[in-house]
Amino acid sequence: MTEAILEPDLPIIDPHHHLWDLRPLMGMFPAPRHPFISAIAEKPYYTFDQLRGDVATGHRVIGTVFVECGAFYRADAAGDFKVVGEVEYANGVAAQTASGLYGELRACAGIVGHANLLLGSRAGAVLDALVLAGNGRFKGIRHQGAWDADPNTLGPPFHAPEGLYRDGTFREGFAEIGKRGLTFDAWVLEPQLGDVIDLARAFPCQPICLDHCGTPLGMGCYAGTLQTNFERWRAAIHELARCDNVVVKLGGLAMAFCGLPGEGPAAGYGSQRLAELWRPYIETCIEAFGPQRCMFESNYPVDHWGASYPMLWNAFKRLASGASVVEKRELFAGTAARFYDIEHILPAA
Repeated sequence: MTEAILEPDLPIIDPHHHLWDLRPLMGMFPAPRHPFISAIAEKPYYTFDQLRGDVATGHRVIGTVFVECGAFYRADAAGDFKVVGEVEYANGVAAQTASGLYGELRACAGIVGHANLLLGSRAGAVLDALVLAGNGRFKGIRHQGAWDADPNTLGPPFHAPEGLYRDGTFREGFAEIGKRGLTFDAWVLEPQLGDVIDLARAFPCQPICLDHCGTPLGMGCYAGTLQTNFERWRAAIHELARCDNVVVKLGGLAMAFCGLPGEGPAAGYGSQRLAELWRPYIETCIEAFGPQRCMFESNYPVDHWGASYPMLWNAFKRLASGASVVEKRELFAGTAARFYDIEHILPAA
């Protein structure tokens, strides 16, 4: 399905995408595969050319932020420092687009890497190496905290320790982020939002971004419970929004975990139907945080599960159709530019 691009001149900073080559790993996940793995298996190779192909489908994407995904780690580095390779790779992509050969696009203008915060204070040395590798583009880290008692909810690749964000040693490592003026991306599932609230309150000066609207769940043992659990999710979002140090990424709802749509790529939904599915979550987040603390994200290629790249951004534009010019500027570029300190790529107002 194809659609005309809505508001094609609206500048967009895509603040959440991945780049990877997962082809050597696909054999580790034989059929029947978890739906999340099935989505990845459709795009096991997604590097700059594939990203550029998606970006070139009509929306005015002027810049992006790369977010860690465990790719391109350095084989010859000491264990905890292997993660530096991912930032080195993303910085190379950023340098490629900074040449201007690809128009106004500045891919990977900001880079969010990974460091194991369970190292405690020893995570500081890894963070310093990441900063050096980023050449000014490294902005912070994501240490995923997603966990669920039902192993079928997340599937094989994930499962952080239960209560990770409340762990004392983790918080020792977390404190090292603030010492360096870096950001933190938090990915948890909806039942864990209380852990992010507690973390944000314990570190009120640390900038934190909640990824993927807090990942409401609609698959596995949560199938059919989206409506039942909506008020619980909504209350947690409003409570988290009371923490001034937190912003939220509006997206990730096309992941298999959410079941929005549950049919995945086979659904073939247009942007209007996707907007209808996502509206309660997107509007709640904007209501709670305000446009100046919200940023639309693609989460590509993961969100390929439910939407093509141009369809996804059309859906977001439908959801923001009632916003003012200033509010749209915040939702689609301004908040991301400010949070990740890449305002230099914004066009003149």
